[in-house]
Amino acid sequence: MGSIPHVVEDCLGILQVYSDGSIFRLSDDQIDFHNFPIKDDGSVIWKDIIYNNQNKDGKDSLYLRLYKPKCMAKKQLPIIYFFHGGGFCVGSRVWPNCHSCCIRLSSELEALVIAPDYSLAPEYRLPAAMDDAFTSIKWLQDLALSNKITYDDSWINHDYDRVYVIGDSSGGNIAHHLALRLGVGSPELSPVRVRGYVLMAPFFGGSVRTKSEEEGPDEPFLNMQILDRFWRLSLPIGATPDHPLANPFGPLSPKLQPKKIDPLLVIVGGNELLKDRVEYYASKMKELNEDVHYFEFEEMQHGFFTNDPFSQVADLVLQEIKCFMCKTSS
Repeated sequence: MGSIPHVVEDCLGILQVYSDGSIFRLSDDQIDFHNFPIKDDGSVIWKDIIYNNQNKDGKDSLYLRLYKPKCMAKKQLPIIYFFHGGGFCVGSRVWPNCHSCCIRLSSELEALVIAPDYSLAPEYRLPAAMDDAFTSIKWLQDLALSNKITYDDSWINHDYDRVYVIGDSSGGNIAHHLALRLGVGSPELSPVRVRGYVLMAPFFGGSVRTKSEEEGPDEPFLNMQILDRFWRLSLPIGATPDHPLANPFGPLSPKLQPKKIDPLLVIVGGNELLKDRVEYYASKMKELNEDVHYFEFEEMQHGFFTNDPFSQVADLVLQEIKCFMCKTSS
């Protein structure tokens, strides 16, 4: 008789991989979110829409969630794409921290927020998440070009010329690769125009540890074992954290060309394990494009904005995003 399958990879109990290759994943309604209650001040309305119901590879349909301020139903609003975190392995638009974050972004920035789900690893390894993110933005272009609107115009008739991408953690990694793929002015998305990218503690890796990774204390929801596990499960089989999708300035990554991306705003907490890696990323990107802005929030840990978007420090983050949007709106 063969041995009984046992857990070889465990992501917070939400995702488990067994020795025989089988995968167990909790559904969103089975996860205990008592640490992240939904904070809804009633200022924003939202709805879900399928954005890729014509999958040809057998994947389940993927949804995105739209948010807009109640008081601005008929006003043309800037558009913000928000890509959630979770190490490419967990997370969803319906998770309370993501939902509350998008409510705050929509209300405070007076914007239509679009929060897409994307395929998760290890069922769908990278670059699946990157491809889904691109598909979700092409969905917006299709709407902008279509003469056949299938739902209320007020949800999608907004300012396609003022689109911003915000990514948290692995979502910040996605934002970086979208910026490279779309290039300056995002010409292939016309009439959709991405004006800038906000990367909140983007999840990058590398075979060589940084000082903050080696010496930083474990965070409440994050440690190096978890980060390493995310890379093992999300990268192509056999790849190391120096893969170009993980390490944009690693030994295996192509040399980036100056002035080939739109403006970046990079944000990190001062007490994050990823702090040094994010700071290095911002400095290298600034060498390529002077329009890169880096802000470090002292004593903050990973997810400080997304997990508590109505906090005082979140107010400061929103001020920086507002300023960034104002500077890049034309």
